[in-house]
Amino acid sequence: MTTKLVQGPVGKLPSKFGQFNIVVFKEDDFLDHAVIFKGDLRTGEPVLCRIHSECLTGDAFGSLRCDCGFQLEAALRAIEKEGRGALLYMRQEGRGIGLFNKIRAYQLQDQGVDTVDANVRLGFPADARKYEACSQIMKNMGFDKVILMTNNPAKIHDIEQHGITVVDRKPIEYGRNEYNEFYLDTKEQRMGHLLHHQD
Repeated sequence: MTTKLVQGPVGKLPSKFGQFNIVVFKEDDFLDHAVIFKGDLRTGEPVLCRIHSECLTGDAFGSLRCDCGFQLEAALRAIEKEGRGALLYMRQEGRGIGLFNKIRAYQLQDQGVDTVDANVRLGFPADARKYEACSQIMKNMGFDKVILMTNNPAKIHDIEQHGITVVDRKPIEYGRNEYNEFYLDTKEQRMGHLLHHQD
């Protein structure tokens, strides 16, 4: 079944990272995703792009137990430097299990369980996110070729299955620290993320 998307108006978004525009897409009448973008995305040239899943703890509260907030800031800085690009901010908190269950998973992780097994013990997949809506949003924004800022090959595979061409991948490795090292090692060793331990 095709995801239903409704596109909202475009507004300006001056930020500490640069001058951007913002537009919201409503998915299936209840889920609001945001696109922060800069420049003309409809030229036919590949767009520097980050698909960023919502992480309240990392993005808003500066949590050190993940790398999400660090990746968000790095992506916006990269788009500003490039002068053209898009960040899709997708409301898929906790790899798609929601904030309530994400904190339940935190509790298990605090007892030594890794991030994959914590999700599984709660009855969820290791990663429950879906990217069909991302592909539709990109096409609505006028582009279908991207230089994707990601360490996650599954994300590349998924959007390519929905008609987006990933012409290049840019690693986005930031924020490794003593609190998230086990989390990042788990993503690399058990989820196939392409990490090189750079910062």
